[in-house]
Amino acid sequence: MSAGRRLVIAGTGSGAGKTTVTIGLMAALKQKGYAVQGFKCGPDYIDPTYHTAVTGRPSRNLDSYMLTHAVVKEIFVRGSKDADISIIEGVMGMYDGKEATSDKGSTAEISILTESPVLLVVNCQSMARSAAAIVKGFQLLNPAVRIVGVIANKVGSEGHHKIVKAAIEQECGIPVVGYLKREGDVEIPERHLGLIPSVERGELDALFGRLAEMITQTVDLDLIRELAKAGSLDATPTLFARKSASERVTIAVAKDPAFHFYYPENLELLEAYGARLLFFSPLAGEGVPEEAEGLYIGGGFPEEFAAELSQNKEVQESFRQAIHAGAGIPTLAECGGYMYLTEAIVATDGTSYPMVGIIPGKVTMQRKLAALGYREVRGTATNYLIGAAEQAKGHEFHYSTYATDSDVELAHAYETKGLRGTKQEGFVQGNLVAGYTHLHFGSDPDLVERWITRCLEVAGRD
Repeated sequence: MSAGRRLVIAGTGSGAGKTTVTIGLMAALKQKGYAVQGFKCGPDYIDPTYHTAVTGRPSRNLDSYMLTHAVVKEIFVRGSKDADISIIEGVMGMYDGKEATSDKGSTAEISILTESPVLLVVNCQSMARSAAAIVKGFQLLNPAVRIVGVIANKVGSEGHHKIVKAAIEQECGIPVVGYLKREGDVEIPERHLGLIPSVERGELDALFGRLAEMITQTVDLDLIRELAKAGSLDATPTLFARKSASERVTIAVAKDPAFHFYYPENLELLEAYGARLLFFSPLAGEGVPEEAEGLYIGGGFPEEFAAELSQNKEVQESFRQAIHAGAGIPTLAECGGYMYLTEAIVATDGTSYPMVGIIPGKVTMQRKLAALGYREVRGTATNYLIGAAEQAKGHEFHYSTYATDSDVELAHAYETKGLRGTKQEGFVQGNLVAGYTHLHFGSDPDLVERWITRCLEVAGRD
């Protein structure tokens, strides 16, 4: 059960200023001594990295497309435990989601599921009374969404803010709790994967501090805390209802700036089903631990560290020995992990960096996104994690393309369905399952049990 304070930071559209407001608000509340829990609507994992750095608590994704409504609520209640206030950053515009004719997968849907009040961030540049019309439209489209206040972003002056505030408060009946100026001297760098290591090294701490200062100066934090009051939210444990009495297997997890992205629930589900997780850093020269009975190589951006990864031959050999052409320990490699296991990563300048070489072929970096979007995932007959009769959900986001000159027809790990149709994806061989798709284990928790069972069988302890 979750009670207390929670708030969705929604925008009128992408670029409205949600992330600036969210980070500034989190940092300002943290400075005041509050325990702040961050959440992000949708599958994104760059913004949650910011949240985690600012709050000191792992930020979690709330995704009503990949996960059932019950699981979304469970993740929220679980993550909010012991927090003074939970801040949920929205995605795109508040009503933008899976389709144009409903709220499915949108920030609005998450606000309804979690019964959270909404603070709407409005880009007020070059408008006055018209800002009230925008807010009014957002109020009317779905009255079940409880918009409790507005932050006026990109105003030209304090006088401009007063005009916008008067219009919105008169016409919409909700307070404008503060503003940010258009000519502010701080801007979040354009978000990209390569930024994450600098966040984790603390290089953006000064930026976070400045955002907190800006919010504190022009936004009424006490009023926001009052508006964030919400009733109890009940969530029946389903995803984490089952817990193993003891650790049954040891699964090594590659985790460092090159292999960074793991949904927290993926790791927690492995632990809940009896896995002891052993983290190691290939980038720091650490090979696959000898005691590993399973291996998880998550997403990230090995292309940013291709030179270092290609030079460490001992680490590469440890992966070859552990996976052993699919006859070794049960392994899941996602996106960045998949790229690392191919023969090479080719940079945009044409430089080829040799990688582990277990998967025939190489990946070539593109200057534009090669794939982006949700995926319905079906396994294949030889995929022990997700068989042909099972289905999971995931997300693709990468700038590389895979190709092979091999004459041998390779076995694909998945059949994935997205907006552009169905395709064969990834690579499977024996105990190795690899592909570009980031799976959310919450969409098919049985795959966790299948993974652990295969680990026990290979270790001779089934």
